[in-house]
Amino acid sequence: MIQESRAPRPWLAAYPPGMPAEIDADSLGTLVDLFETSTARFAKRPAVTCFGSSMTYAAMGAAARALAAWLAAQGLAKGDRVAIMMPNVPAYAVAIFGVLVAGGTVVNINPLYTPRELSAQLNDSGARILVVLENFAHTVAEAMPGVALDRVVLAGPGDGLGLKGKVVDLASRHLKKAVKPFALPADKTVRLDAALRQGRGLKAPAIQVTQGDIAFLQYTGGTTGIAKAAMLTHRNIMVNVVQSEVWLEGIEAPGRVMVTALPLYHIFALTCCFFFFMRTGGSCLLIPNPRDGDGFVKTLAKTRFTHFSGVNTLFNLLNNHPKIDTVDFSQLDYVVAGGMAVQSAVAARWKAVTGKTIIEGYGLSETSPVVCVNPYRLGTWSGTIGYPLPSTEVSIRGPDGMPVPAGTPGEICVRGPQVMKGYWKRPDETAAATTADGFFRTGDVAVMEADGEVRIVDRMKDMILVSGFNVYPNEVEDVLAAHPGVLECAVVGAPSAETGEMVVAHVVVRDPDLTPEAIRAHARTQLTGYKVPRKVVLQASLPKTNVGKVLRRALRDEAPPA
Repeated sequence: MIQESRAPRPWLAAYPPGMPAEIDADSLGTLVDLFETSTARFAKRPAVTCFGSSMTYAAMGAAARALAAWLAAQGLAKGDRVAIMMPNVPAYAVAIFGVLVAGGTVVNINPLYTPRELSAQLNDSGARILVVLENFAHTVAEAMPGVALDRVVLAGPGDGLGLKGKVVDLASRHLKKAVKPFALPADKTVRLDAALRQGRGLKAPAIQVTQGDIAFLQYTGGTTGIAKAAMLTHRNIMVNVVQSEVWLEGIEAPGRVMVTALPLYHIFALTCCFFFFMRTGGSCLLIPNPRDGDGFVKTLAKTRFTHFSGVNTLFNLLNNHPKIDTVDFSQLDYVVAGGMAVQSAVAARWKAVTGKTIIEGYGLSETSPVVCVNPYRLGTWSGTIGYPLPSTEVSIRGPDGMPVPAGTPGEICVRGPQVMKGYWKRPDETAAATTADGFFRTGDVAVMEADGEVRIVDRMKDMILVSGFNVYPNEVEDVLAAHPGVLECAVVGAPSAETGEMVVAHVVVRDPDLTPEAIRAHARTQLTGYKVPRKVVLQASLPKTNVGKVLRRALRDEAPPA
């Protein structure tokens, strides 16, 4: 991106003493360097804990190197894509580092995707290999005829933890989903344990990974509703890890445990939990299914932890759980939030329950993700997203693309070493999202105060945030419109006390007997759960402009409350 002279950075005066204004990104190396350093330095420490057992850095390192060797033996070349489709289980850590050590690019995939969604992402990314938890293999089997995968690697929930006899019980208890029958091509399918056994007898690949290599294709989207992947390089992720580390006083000390309930396929958990704690020698307490409130609280009640990350809905779930008083929060150092706005009532209740103030931040997949964060030692919840991180420039701009005065709403534009390389195979989208002076246009509206503190006002995009996950109206509309009984439809977001926002579909029916529940049932066959409209409103017609464009804003104004 174009580099120009820096704009004023008033937030530097608000930095705590000793906070650097800049991060030397060139000196940080790659995620492979992070892996090699940490697995050697912290060999005996637990890297991840799940199902009551831990995997050490040494064990994770050995398994990742074996997987890298196996991947190389399959013909994986530098830059080839490997998709990972799992919830938070130990095999995820092995898979991420295995792919990166082999010189590959990780494609994170939501395991709750439908076959249609999975096919679209695999085909767009060109992934050659897919590593999937066996609980979701039936989805892969349905998608196989429409994709070109060389190999499918099946992982078990307890892989890496030595839980051979307990795998089935663990899967049913923690993932709340038995392994459904599936049929995958025998010549293309291998168990992860078998791949690791083969890999341990193979020579490790001699791949030279550089900071500019693409580490992740992180899928996101915008007003078009077309899924697109942010190309995140090793440099992007590494610098954002270190930006967060200096801001949140990351300490290389044993005993630091991050409650990792947000899924690792979400950029927030990937960078701010996993890589942050891998770099500083901490441990990630992996929660495979945080929606299981009883199981989540039970795990917290019997586990020592020092750090916590989440989104508003997760905090709200725990705030209202009847057994939350069984959890010991006395060793909690900090609690960081992102992904969606934290509601003031939720923040207040969390402080009453835990004694800790939520530190809210802001970021996007395209920025690896962190852009702004509140101060580490925040005493009282601020309701803002805090200040830009070191080496980060934030410019609030008007419709003309020019910076607006302090206190004036405008679009958040970001420039810094954590900003993506661009959108995968979409140069036009990249250009549209980049200003002439090299800032990334977020599409979010905010106000910057005179001291540089930033407060989110609204979103410019039609994107809907459900529990911190993006829902793109065009995608949902395309699915609904395919129903023979639907004449036309439009999808908008509406406030929800439970999920922040919910999806509402306004539908004009062709078949007068078509019911809202039938429309929702149709959506469930094509969309993962959080994308399915919570409510369907039958309309006689949809409001439109004089050129026939549906006025979503008018529909949003009449969207029913939660």
